[in-house]
Amino acid sequence: MSRKHPIISITGSSGAGTTSVKRTFEQIFRREKVEAVYIEGDAFHRYDRLEMRNRMADESERGNKHFSHFSPDTNLFEELEATFRDYSVTGSGRTRTYIHDDVEAEKHGGAPGTFTEWQQLPENSDLLFYEGLHGAVVTETVNVAQYADLKIGVVPVINLEWIQKLHRDRSDRGYSTEAVTDTVLRRMPDYIHYICPQFSETDINFQRVPTVDTSNPFIARWIPTPDESMVVIRFRNPRGIDFPYLLSMIPASFMSRANSIVIHGSKLDLAMQLILTPLILQLIERKRGAK
Repeated sequence: MSRKHPIISITGSSGAGTTSVKRTFEQIFRREKVEAVYIEGDAFHRYDRLEMRNRMADESERGNKHFSHFSPDTNLFEELEATFRDYSVTGSGRTRTYIHDDVEAEKHGGAPGTFTEWQQLPENSDLLFYEGLHGAVVTETVNVAQYADLKIGVVPVINLEWIQKLHRDRSDRGYSTEAVTDTVLRRMPDYIHYICPQFSETDINFQRVPTVDTSNPFIARWIPTPDESMVVIRFRNPRGIDFPYLLSMIPASFMSRANSIVIHGSKLDLAMQLILTPLILQLIERKRGAK
């Protein structure tokens, strides 16, 4: 952690809603005139799209049915840790961009499914903002979590996560239900070992819980909407959190534990604005005080 060069890390699995959370942070940064630099977890995948496809086929032939992009074998954890460490010390670091589609390909001048060249982050930023799969990852050899000043976990309950993945992969990528199910099964060991433990490292978790029947996610016809959901917000350290204020400002909210507040799904953006704005301003004030 660094007073001069703070880092905010948003961690969640694919489809968990981290992109929406990133938009909320961008609104706060814009309103409070905070100059942030951004890195994405995709940039630290070890293989591009074609390489990953080939490696997956090779591993499957060897009998490895659980090769996934959640694991240390398929990610550059050491490079991610180095970027966090370098930024916390110098205010700079190295990153690149994973090109997802034709729009990004035109912007970056590369083919979809490939990476841009490594480059240094812009200088004179107020903070570093990470959004991806491994912003709080800890293994036997790497500890990314130790360098982040504010760690946010964004995770739906597991059935909802599967529903979101099924709908996205079938509608956007043309996969069959059976193919998506195979992907879920293949990723499960790495999800348990490398994704779930991160949510014990985070400072705040936002977990969406549907209030409609999702008992068989593989036949669900719709993704539950925010109006059909509740969100459990858990604080790792509740000291200093003004719960009476939050309860008064967020309609129909209540506390389920001494460190947890439950809100209606449609109030997530409001809750994030109320909770995160003062935390971001504390980081900026601490940074300016350190100078």
